[in-house]
Amino acid sequence: MLMLTDELLDAFEKELREQERASATVEKYMRDLRAFGSYAGEGEITKQVVLDYKAYLQKRYATASVNSTLSSLGAFFAFCERRDLCVKRIKQQKNVFVAKEKELSRAEYERLLNAALEKGNRRLYLLMQTVCACGIRVSELQFITVEAVKRGYADIACKGKRRRVYLPGELCRQLRAYLKATGIVSGTVFVTRSGKPLDRSNIWSDMKKLCQAARVSEEKVFPHNLRHLFARTYYSIHKDIVRLADILGHSAIDTTRIYTMESGDIHRKQINRLGLVRC
Repeated sequence: MLMLTDELLDAFEKELREQERASATVEKYMRDLRAFGSYAGEGEITKQVVLDYKAYLQKRYATASVNSTLSSLGAFFAFCERRDLCVKRIKQQKNVFVAKEKELSRAEYERLLNAALEKGNRRLYLLMQTVCACGIRVSELQFITVEAVKRGYADIACKGKRRRVYLPGELCRQLRAYLKATGIVSGTVFVTRSGKPLDRSNIWSDMKKLCQAARVSEEKVFPHNLRHLFARTYYSIHKDIVRLADILGHSAIDTTRIYTMESGDIHRKQINRLGLVRC
């Protein structure tokens, strides 16, 4: 009999951390499990309960979100040696285009930067440029240190891999001026007033506050979308997806392809330019 107890969840979280999973990944798994626990209650976890939860999720969330949650549950059941409770993920035809309402454009990015400056939030202004110009994950901002700014590159360790990320010269110049103005002499550049590195929720909240002034839909404004903009911009110029995968820290090219997806508008223009329809 399997029941979702606090002790079992704590043991699973400890196992994930001992496996050196990224903090964001651990938090995501635990968040998914607690949501499942709220649905399932204090009774026994059966295959039918999991199937019912899958159906419940399908009515409320996109397929990708449902599958992501099912993966979290699957990892937990494997940990508990109850693979019989795992359910199949939802099959979905591969989409080669990203939804236009979620694609952050270069012009919208520029408006977000202007809005940050107008609100006097230079830290956010530089943080967004750092993520977007370097293509890093928001969890990797901790590796953008005073020392990295001086060197012009940051050595990032994430998900069991290490890679070197180079910082654009103009970005370094602006970060040096920011460090001088704030009196930060060592350690992480983007910190709270108490000196702690900014976390994902802080950054998310600050970015959302820019939406109205920047005239950008809230659906498009979140830290990871800046990384996507970097990937699309890089690929549009260099057309080198293998090198882009290295820069982003991806093990699989298929993951990188997701980052380079664009809305159907560009594809439509390319098709029209082929001139294969007689006038």
